[in-house]
Amino acid sequence: MSLIDFHFGTVGAPLSTPKKPGGSVGAISRLAELGLDALELGWVQSVRVSEQTCADIRANAEGQDVKISVHAPYFINLNAEDEEWPKSRKRLMDAAHYGNLAGATDIVFHPGSYFGRPPEQVLPKAIERLAGCVEELRLTANPVTLRPETMGKSAMLGSFEDTLEMSRSIPGIKPCLDFAHLHARPGDGTMNSYDEWARLLDAYGETLGSAALGDLHVHLSGIEYGPKGEKEHLRVEDADLDLRALFRTLRDHHCHGRILCESPAMEDDALILKQIWDEVVS
Repeated sequence: MSLIDFHFGTVGAPLSTPKKPGGSVGAISRLAELGLDALELGWVQSVRVSEQTCADIRANAEGQDVKISVHAPYFINLNAEDEEWPKSRKRLMDAAHYGNLAGATDIVFHPGSYFGRPPEQVLPKAIERLAGCVEELRLTANPVTLRPETMGKSAMLGSFEDTLEMSRSIPGIKPCLDFAHLHARPGDGTMNSYDEWARLLDAYGETLGSAALGDLHVHLSGIEYGPKGEKEHLRVEDADLDLRALFRTLRDHHCHGRILCESPAMEDDALILKQIWDEVVS
């Protein structure tokens, strides 16, 4: 892979995955058939998977050369009340444990909610809790990278600045950059130009080091938004996100890593994203 290449794939099994073998193992084979080479396992409701299934996922992914990550359950909140935090923590740690068994290198999760508090009041607690998770993972020789996702609603913990500060503060944490969410979060159509993306990637590289730009984990789709941010994901052709401007910025910053599509037509749009990328870098 060159310095300006990405692996492309889907968040969750492609819609065209056959029933047999089906599941994540079948999803990997279907992605390979389509010419895609990354899968984010969509464990978004709960982590209910056996060690044998994890071994099967890992074996097929290695055989097909498909990169694996995990989307942890939605019900994780780094800002949860003290009595609720153990449940959130277990969801994240289970995703990391079984994800590692399945060959995943990265565990994506939603950081939670501000509950109406200013970010500067919420971040210290979030960082302390997240650091404890990483410490436990390393004690069990689990090497996965935990990736707090940039969120599309302004009320949610997970601004670009939030995820960057978590990553700056804790070795083993890196953002999951959802560029559709970043475009939607302001609610006014901004974050959709070369210069805006360039400033964001400049800050990313300055804070985490230029090498971090070579290990991006990206979510991408079309998106509908309003004054409070994200409403729903759309097909890329039905949205106003300027993909070519974004991809030119990624190219010029020598970025690479993975781009995972989570639009309503995920594998079709993943192939469109790959085609646009190839055109931009050719």
